[in-house]
Amino acid sequence: MEIKYLGHSAFEFKTQNGNILIDPFLVNAGEYIPQKITDIFLTHGHGDHIGSAIEISKKFKASITAIFELANYCLSKGCISNGVSFGGKLIYPWGWAVFTPAFHSSSADGIYTGMPASIMFEIEGVRIYHAGDTCLNSEMDIVREVYKPEIALLPIGGHYTMDIEQATLASKKLGVKTVIPMHYNTFPAITVNVDEFKSLIVESGIKPLILKPNDTVKY
Repeated sequence: MEIKYLGHSAFEFKTQNGNILIDPFLVNAGEYIPQKITDIFLTHGHGDHIGSAIEISKKFKASITAIFELANYCLSKGCISNGVSFGGKLIYPWGWAVFTPAFHSSSADGIYTGMPASIMFEIEGVRIYHAGDTCLNSEMDIVREVYKPEIALLPIGGHYTMDIEQATLASKKLGVKTVIPMHYNTFPAITVNVDEFKSLIVESGIKPLILKPNDTVKY
């Protein structure tokens, strides 16, 4: 499988069975063109996470999987949707996904869209934790114990989410081997020096993987 970073908190996971999008806010994705999208996952309802999900879902007839209220919002926009809650393992040809708690807010067009989430994936044998928008929290201890992630996609921008120091602690809590930072330098409020994060992660004995939009890494 391949992980492609699309800027902000957006990622594409390429599998043998098609491609998966997470929080496809594509303003920093340059000339990226979605292809063979089979599934779209949303962590919460804010515009910088829903992004182009509605349009892409309709184009590819790809189901949007999200917390129940957000899934219903997407359904009202004419999308195929799959409403879920925390803890249930969702089975796919490429592996599985489990929604876990995040600590943030969630709304779209002034409508409450349910609890924000993090999402734990196993994709073709690789375990990846997408934290969504969240602060440092004790749920990460449970994620480590139960799901044993290998790679964490963590926000580092602060202001609305964890900052660099908290994301470093989150990496340790999760017990991951590799961390890909996200949700930084998109807006003035979340501007950081990513090299500071890199230095702290290296000191912790964890591999930092700093990706630019459209960079791809294979596993």
